Formats: sequence, structure tokens, C-alpha cells
Amino acid sequence: MRRVLRRLRRFGLGRIVGLLLLVNLIALRIWDPAPVEALRHRAFDVYQLLQPRLTPARPVVIVDIDEPSLQALGQWPWPRTIMADMVTRIAAAGSVAIGFDVLFPEPDRGSPEVAVETFRGLDDATRDKLRNLPGNDAIFAAAIRRSNVILGQSGYRVAGAGSAEPTAIQTGIAVIGPDPRPDLVRFPRLLRNLPVLETAAQGRGIFSIIPEGDGTIRRVPVVAIADGTVVPSLALDMLRVVTGSGAILIKSDEGGVRSVGVQGLEIPTDGKGRVWIHFSPPDPNRYLSALDLLQGKVPADRIAGKLVLIGTSAAGLLDLKITPVHPATPGVELHAQLLESALSQATLSRPSYTAFVEIGLATLLSLTLIALAPKVSAGTLFILGGGIATLTIGVSWYCFSYLDLLIDYSFPLFASLLVYSILVCTNYMSVSADRHRIRSAFGQYISPALVEQLAQSPEKLTLGGEQRDLTVLFADVRGFTAISELYGDDPQGLTALINRLFTPLTNDIIERKGTIDKYMGDAIMAFWNAPLPDSGHELNACDAAVAMLESLALLNRQRQLEAGEGILVPPLRIGIGLNTGTCVVGNFGSDLHFNYSVLGDTVNLAARLEGLSKLYGVPIIIGKRTARAARERFAVVELDRLQVKGKTEPERIFTIVGRADVAASPAFQEFSSLNKAMLSAYRRREWAVALETIMACRDIGRKFGLDGYYAVYVDRIRSLMDAPPPDHWNGVFAIEIK
Repeated sequence: MRRVLRRLRRFGLGRIVGLLLLVNLIALRIWDPAPVEALRHRAFDVYQLLQPRLTPARPVVIVDIDEPSLQALGQWPWPRTIMADMVTRIAAAGSVAIGFDVLFPEPDRGSPEVAVETFRGLDDATRDKLRNLPGNDAIFAAAIRRSNVILGQSGYRVAGAGSAEPTAIQTGIAVIGPDPRPDLVRFPRLLRNLPVLETAAQGRGIFSIIPEGDGTIRRVPVVAIADGTVVPSLALDMLRVVTGSGAILIKSDEGGVRSVGVQGLEIPTDGKGRVWIHFSPPDPNRYLSALDLLQGKVPADRIAGKLVLIGTSAAGLLDLKITPVHPATPGVELHAQLLESALSQATLSRPSYTAFVEIGLATLLSLTLIALAPKVSAGTLFILGGGIATLTIGVSWYCFSYLDLLIDYSFPLFASLLVYSILVCTNYMSVSADRHRIRSAFGQYISPALVEQLAQSPEKLTLGGEQRDLTVLFADVRGFTAISELYGDDPQGLTALINRLFTPLTNDIIERKGTIDKYMGDAIMAFWNAPLPDSGHELNACDAAVAMLESLALLNRQRQLEAGEGILVPPLRIGIGLNTGTCVVGNFGSDLHFNYSVLGDTVNLAARLEGLSKLYGVPIIIGKRTARAARERFAVVELDRLQVKGKTEPERIFTIVGRADVAASPAFQEFSSLNKAMLSAYRRREWAVALETIMACRDIGRKFGLDGYYAVYVDRIRSLMDAPPPDHWNGVFAIEIK
């Protein structure tokens, strides 16, 4: 027993669990429940979207009973005389066959011999004359008889539905191999057309299509059992009629149906006689309006030598289907897609043996991981897993793209991924035990945060950093010296006030994925996109800045309420600077003590923007890169172009006056246009125009808190009017203070 345990230990817990999991996954695939099948189908849908079928030629056209046709000719069903005219025109244009994706199970109510019974006030002579007129169904049957027409039939999956009167006309079926009937899709009843029409037609086929469990059409039965008889699909019987075949040939084996064919054409199917359609993208050129056809507006060359399907795209007739390439495809187009795929030998195939291939591939990949996992590093195992996934998808894609063969990559990938995850988890358990020992050994000597960093990634416990795009925030309390003087005899009260202020501001930053760098007396420094990546760091930083102002306003109201009526409490105010750019982020300090922080010109400029907020009389100033991203969700206003001391390139600075609702308001749109016009006039030295525009800006901009900003411009413009700038002046204002 001990020897067995030693061998099991040597074999490894991960390998044992991985093997057990693999056995259960294989059993799951053999059972093949609906979720497994759905995953497989979605994988095939991705292929159809990536590489739909190319259609260099159009052997099929659709005469569409569309909305304009219904509006012009009346609601459906139309009189059979109109259908007769339609068949006659199509045949005269040179079509090789006409297939109906509509059904005519009842006599035409508008036919003279039927309608005369509902008319009132007719004399006997008129009634006799109407009864002796040719019936609409007879006229339609005559047109069918003169043409190559294949009528559609509908299979019903509910017993008791369908036609009570069978037809003696049946399509011939020949079989090579075992009897395929037990494997075929079954319809208990079949809804047929009027016998007078069916006997006149050259062929008959069902157009019923059964969607997959998720409602998507991927496979179409080309042969089925309906009313106890093997019947072809509409598309297949059209091919039979066109090729002059006397019967349809079904080839089968122990796995069910293998293929279905007519003279000179063999179509691979699944075991139930269904064809996987390789869809082409929706194409309006495939359709001809029924109204245009009846009005003689369709050139004969659009129809000559082609298979013609008659169906509908009108939403009210409820014949729209979901396909892998389109969420609302007219049902008639599915038959057209099938015909095109069959004629171009581009149908997809999924033979019965593919399930064994997929199970074998999953087993091989999983066993490879189980065998190699304990012998290689985590990085190597990850690369190996990625290589296996790429190989699996690549083989499946090659089969689809070049062989028209559907090999599922989802199950082998899913199985090997689960096995890989189990192997990683067992390795993680081992590493976690080592980390626990590290925490126990060092937890009482260094900070918990640094202990956790050391436990997770010991290699990070070194000096140095990396370059990364960050958004940096500086926030500073305005008039802090005056506030401190109010608490001259109460330093603890001042501390409590600062803590009360910094708590909501800190929460606003952290809740929006920010990292607090440090507190500097009455100031906060924070940054975004480190240590964890944040693709929306500019937007999150701007959101935090606006939220900080909202939290500050709430705090000021609370302090005033606490003071009571008649006591004026000086409100707290802050200035915020935001800037986005490349920084160096990492651990900085000495060998004995260091902190995770950021360095760089971006940081310096963010600090200077915070200082400039006081000069411009706004609570927030942001740099140009931050503003470029912020325009997606915030009301951003350009303030100025500055030449900051120590920098060679001018900086454009902006402020935020609200979120998206403000940005979308008509008042802000008008104000933004006026502000741009003011800046444009200022930079063109049109001082009078700029001052006049400022007056309009101040009226609207007062609600956005920009009155102080325009006071700055008024003073500046008046100074420039007194002492005009040099000729090379370009509207950039030089800031001398740091």
C-alpha cells in the first residue's frame, strides 16, 4: 500500500486529477448534451462569418413577394390568375425551372365558381355565366403544366395537421446501403397543394426547415419522412427535374445517410439527411420584385437559364429565419443558398466519423499536457497550452477553408483547457503554500502591502521601473494657510477636518481604478493605469475629478448644517490638475526603503496645471491628451495655449464643467461655440471682437462657473491692447511661474 502511495505521489496529484477529468469529458462528448452541441455550432458560425461562401455566378434568382408588391397587388394570398401570369412570364424569359416556396392548399376564394356563391342580387343568367367561366385554379394549373414548375409542400411535426387527401404522385427514391428511413427527419403529416395543381407540376418537395436549439438555421433536410413516405426537399426536387433524373439516390451506411444525389450531382449530408449550408452574404441582386416582374420591368437575361424560386421577404408573412450570417433571412433564400452550394459543389460536410476525430484530438492534446506539465516551468506550460490551442484551431480552420469539412475545435480546446486549468491549479496550491511561508516569515517586519507584493512576485522587490502611459492627478486645498489659522489652538481639529476631507476624495479616486501615490500635507497625488492596466484611464481620472468636486460640495453643505443658522462656515475648495503622458512607474528610493511611485515630465506638468487652476479661476485643468479622451463623456472647454517655463512646446489646457448630460445640452453647445470663437478672435488679435464675444460667453458661462476665467482674459486683452504683442506672436501665453 505504501509503495502504491509513493508511486501515486511520484505520478503527481495534478496528473491523477487531469486523467479523471479527461475521462469525464470524453463521456460528456459521447452523451453530447445541448450545451456541448450549441458550443460546437457557434464555433462553426464563426467560420461562416469569417469566410462566407463566394458566389462568382448566380444560378438562382428569387422572385420576391415583397412589401411593395403586397401594397400594389393586395394582401396575400393573391388570386391564382396573378400567380399564373407570374409563372408564364418567368417561363417565357427562359428559366430552367420554377420552385414555389409558398403553398396553395385551398381553392382560390376569388375564383368565379367560388365567388358567385357569395354574390347577392345576381340574376340566374349572370350566375350561370360566372359558373361557366374557367376557374382561377384551373388557369393556374394550365400555366404550371406549360412550364417546369416544382411546387412546395409543408411538413408538420404535429400529428393531425396537414392534408387529409393524399396524392398518388410520389418522387422515386433509390437507396444504396442500409434502410435510411429510421435516421431521417420525420414529419407526422404533410400539407400539400390542391390536387389539380400538384398533378400539373413537374415535381413536389417540402420546404419545411427545422432550426437548431438556439433558433438558428444551419442544416436543411434534403430528404425526410412525411406522412410515412420519403419525400425530397424543394431544392433537391428542382435539381432532379432540371437534370432529368427519374429518381433520387440515397447512399447510406451504418452511421445513417451519407449523401443524396441526382444525375451527375452528389450532395454530402449528415446522418439524418441534412445538408450543412455554406452561406454567402446577403445580396439584394439575388432578388427580383414580383411587382416588377408582373409589370414587365425585369430584363429577360436576369431569368434566362436560371433556377427561379418564388417566395417572400415581407415581414408580415412570417417567413424570416436566423442564419449564421444574418439575423433575418427570408426562408426562400435558404433554398437558394442550398441550390447554389450544391451546384457549385460548395456544401459543407460533417461525416459521422468526425466525432471520433474530435474525441481523439481532445485525448491526445490533454495527455500531452498531463505528461509534460510536471516537467516544465509555468511559462513553458503556458506557451505549450497556447501552441496547442493555436494548432487545434488551425487544423479546424484548414479543414473548413480548404476541404469544406466541419471539424469542431471547441471540444478539444475546451477539454485541453480544463485539463490545463487543473494542472495550473494544483501547481498554484503548491506555490500558495510557499507564499504562506513567506508571509509568516516576513509579515512582522515589513508592511502587509509589501509582503503581499513579495509573496506574489518576489522579483518585483528591486529598484527600478517601466515606461507606461499614465494619467496623473494633483489636488490641493485652496487657502489652506487661512484655514490652518482658524484652527491655531486646535491642531487635532485641523487634522480631523483634513481626514474628513481626504476620506471621500480618496474613495472617489480608488473607486474609479486610481492609485493613491502620496498625501502631501493638504495635497493628494494619484495616478491611473498602474500598477494594473486601465484602458480607460483618462476617462476614469476625469470622472474621479468631477466626483471629488461633488463630494467636496456635499461636505461643505454638511459642515454648514452642523454649524447651524447664522454661523458662516468658510467653504473648502480644491484645485485639480490632470495630465496624460508617458511616465516611469515602479519602485523608487534606496536599497533600504522605497515606494511605488511615478516620475516624469507628465507628472511635473500635472502639478503645474493644478497650480494654474487658481490663476484661471477654475477647479479643474486638464492637459490636451486627457481632454482628447474626455470629450467622449464630459463637457470639455478649451482655456488657453501656454508656454510653460522650462518647456519648448506650447501646451493647450482645458477644463471640465460637467458630465455627458451637460455636454449634450443646448446651452453648453452654444457656449462651447462662443468660447471657440472668442479664442479664435483673441489669437487673431481681434481684441474688440474677443471682448464682445467674452460678454456673450460670460452670460452663458456663468452657470458653468467660468466667470473668473473670463475676467482673466479681459485683463489680459486690455494689457495687450495697451502693449501690443510682437508680429510673430501666435496667441501663446507665457507662464513664468512654476
